[in-house]
Amino acid sequence: MIGPSGQVKGFLRPETAQGIFVNFKRLLEFNQRRLPFAAAQVGNAFRNEISPRSGLIRVREFTLAEIEHFVDPFNKSHPKYETIADLELNLYTACNQMDGKASEMVRIRDAVDRKIIANETLAYFIGRIYLFMIKLGVDHKRLRFRQHMDNEMAHYATDCWDAECLTSYGWVECVGCADRSCFDLLQHTKATNVKLVAEKDLPVPKVVNVVEIVPNKGLMGKHFKSNAQKVMTRLNVLSEMEIKSIEEALNEQNEFVIDLDKENKVTITKEMVTIKRYEKKVHVEEFTPGVIEPSFGIGRIMHTLFEHNFRIREDDEQRTYFALPAIVCPIKCSLLPLSNHATLRSFVTQLSTQLSAADISFKFDDAGSIGKRYARTDEISIPFAITIDFDSLKDEMVTLRERDSTEQIRIPMKDVVNTVKELSTNCRQWDDVRNQYGIFDPSQSSSEPPPQ
Repeated sequence: MIGPSGQVKGFLRPETAQGIFVNFKRLLEFNQRRLPFAAAQVGNAFRNEISPRSGLIRVREFTLAEIEHFVDPFNKSHPKYETIADLELNLYTACNQMDGKASEMVRIRDAVDRKIIANETLAYFIGRIYLFMIKLGVDHKRLRFRQHMDNEMAHYATDCWDAECLTSYGWVECVGCADRSCFDLLQHTKATNVKLVAEKDLPVPKVVNVVEIVPNKGLMGKHFKSNAQKVMTRLNVLSEMEIKSIEEALNEQNEFVIDLDKENKVTITKEMVTIKRYEKKVHVEEFTPGVIEPSFGIGRIMHTLFEHNFRIREDDEQRTYFALPAIVCPIKCSLLPLSNHATLRSFVTQLSTQLSAADISFKFDDAGSIGKRYARTDEISIPFAITIDFDSLKDEMVTLRERDSTEQIRIPMKDVVNTVKELSTNCRQWDDVRNQYGIFDPSQSSSEPPPQ
């Protein structure tokens, strides 16, 4: 209940998906009326969680990111299926759960061939979810895909898998991936009397038998008045089976009852409609698309990332850090002058300008010893640190440090910004950079300013 009086009824969505289904006709137009196509949305969702707990795991309000991939229900192949078909995933199938067996490593191609995963498109998105989670920093040894059992799967779903991550709270569902069949679009069609369908060209034209119900508009207008248009719209979306049922009722009782919505029903007499049968040559076929839905719980994924990437230095238990992949770290590098000495300021300004121009987020820190500054940046998962020392005044080179290994290299100042950008976007790996420049011993650098 919301509003100043608390008497207004409010509704909170449990998922972002329905907004996409409501806009299906417009989205189909945006995609030149071709299938398959997908729409994605990120936003808040709400659940009636009885006992919120476990940090970000069980909450009433959370961020949900969903993709609705619309597909021909009679052709669920995927053009990019081969790109993921040879991935090996830890699958916990419904059969294994019922038999009390553990999950097992299965190649995606084998899972589809054996009908463990229902179709290629669902398998493609499961593979992409796996690659996405690993790229974010989820430990592949603590990631599995669990198939919904018959007693928990939604009644409309063809197949459904959850990407589960092992955390201190046990196995936690972080991503769901379901084949929701045609259920959602059919339900919206039923509720709004607006057809949500797509068309596909037939390889050869065919002749079909058409059964349609034609309203007597004049008679309906007089009888139903303001509701006449609603009644005719409702008649327009009746299926062939429903029309045949109506025909039987008209022959037996000379009238039939139809639902306009959940609350209103109307009675239509034999004089108000005509049922026509004829043959028609068609070049296209209408169908209600199916949908494959990957659904990401952002809070749960973040919680998993923090747990899976928390580290303690072997030589010092007081020093902790997050080993997040550089590509997802909010801050890519730190800029650390060895001293506040005036001679180093021009280099700091120069590098700051270059990092900003390259769109690299960085943190400047000049307080305390260099060791403490490294520790501070490690704690907030900054993957790289650029240190300017007094040797930089002579050779215009700086020290670049990598967070996880704490290895350092000596690199020309003109190359360091581009190198950090390549490392941060996975264009290069640290091993490659280290092999190019060699390991640097920081004890060799000068900590004293040059004589005046």
